[in-house]
Amino acid sequence: MNRHDEAWPSELKVSSDRRMLTVGFTDGRSFALPAELLRVRSPSAEVQGHGPDQRVTVPGKKNVTITDLRPVGNYAVRIVFDDGHDTGLFTWKFFSETGENAEEVWAGYLAELDGKGLSRER
Repeated sequence: MNRHDEAWPSELKVSSDRRMLTVGFTDGRSFALPAELLRVRSPSAEVQGHGPDQRVTVPGKKNVTITDLRPVGNYAVRIVFDDGHDTGLFTWKFFSETGENAEEVWAGYLAELDGKGLSRER
């Protein structure tokens, strides 16, 4: 167990332009996560498939925004995006790990797009 496993979110705040979600934790960490990154890495079957070899590279989400946050028990939140996607359950662990590794996750996404001839624009 690492030192962040016990941390709980103390804040979930959507920016005024709806393109960024700030997640603050009780241990003092805070991450500003772009809506685009959350959408393309959504922990949903639609994006992740049912195994690593089924994960889908989602293009064309550069301008996606967050329209709603819906609590799911005391362990996650469902994010509703303006493109209609709303099936991902974003756990506190997901936010923590994504925030800690955001640059690497983002670089991996951009490399996937490039490797498949896809674009953030469409």
